[in-house]
Amino acid sequence: MAIIDLIEYVDENRNELVHRIPEYGSGEFRLGSQCVVRESQRAVFVRDGKALDILPPGRHTLSTANIPILSDLLAIPFGSKSPFRAEVYYINVREFTDMKWGTQQPVLFRDSEFGMIRIRAHGTYSMQIKDPQRFLVQVVGTRSTYMTSDIEDYLRSIIINEFNDMLGETLTSLLDVQGMSLDLATAAMHALSDDFDRLGLELRSFQISAITPPDEVQERIDQRSSMGILGDMRTYTQFQTAEAIGNMGEGGSGGGNLTEGAGLGAGLGVGMAMGEALRDAMRGDQAQSQPAQQQPAQAAAPGTRFCPNCGQAVAPGARFCTNCGHNLQITNACPNCQTVNPPGAKFCSNCGTQLT
Repeated sequence: MAIIDLIEYVDENRNELVHRIPEYGSGEFRLGSQCVVRESQRAVFVRDGKALDILPPGRHTLSTANIPILSDLLAIPFGSKSPFRAEVYYINVREFTDMKWGTQQPVLFRDSEFGMIRIRAHGTYSMQIKDPQRFLVQVVGTRSTYMTSDIEDYLRSIIINEFNDMLGETLTSLLDVQGMSLDLATAAMHALSDDFDRLGLELRSFQISAITPPDEVQERIDQRSSMGILGDMRTYTQFQTAEAIGNMGEGGSGGGNLTEGAGLGAGLGVGMAMGEALRDAMRGDQAQSQPAQQQPAQAAAPGTRFCPNCGQAVAPGARFCTNCGHNLQITNACPNCQTVNPPGAKFCSNCGTQLT
């Protein structure tokens, strides 16, 4: 293997956190070799599996003066230019601003306005490697390259756990989210700082893009808002009916749209609701201004008779109808079943016997 006299790493990937020189195995470095570290980098010098030192930005000469531990680890029987095997890990310490977090599944939340509902939350955050040696030892290990995608899922799970606990303690209703977004983001940063610090990372910023319920819950909230704007249930029903009629008119054949869109059963239900709503709309405030209708007539007293000519109720023992003057003593009774038939009937309404 060739002896490496210049150590540097320039063409880093935008999502690359750590890159090792050389990528495979260990390299042969000579005392006096040059190591170049740029402003957005830190270099961790490793020999025999032990991190010896962290090199800051600049040009460094590998010597016992720059890395004092080398004097204890290197036996120099071959002179001051003797090569030795080691690795250099370049740590990218710039701020990574394109990190995303979010709930994969809706979480249950106790809302003071809507009760138990499921919500989703998502946003972005930025992070930075704060302790290169700790991050290398505890997270990267001996991998030749380490990307943000390698740790993003793990960080997302940490964020979701802390965020759910913080949300349950801080937020009372979804209606308060807009006014509390900044406070929630600040609280999340404080809650997550220890978790990131344990990995050698620093959480630089935390943003909440949205906290929303599922689509079906959002639709119900929109309907409730519409009812609040229109005033009451009757007005809201009339508004929905007018919209439905307009949509049917635009579609050409209204019945076909109902049948295709919601099925026959739903179409019948919509038709009944539309009929009731239209009836209420036509009555409008007129029904409120009219006096209350009279109470329905009381049930006929026991023994009350009815005129066979006009059907008017007559008092027991009356000889003539007070409405049409019919002689109640003249009856057209069936000779077979004694059923009283209307005057002029030719056949009995009960048994069909011909009346004389």
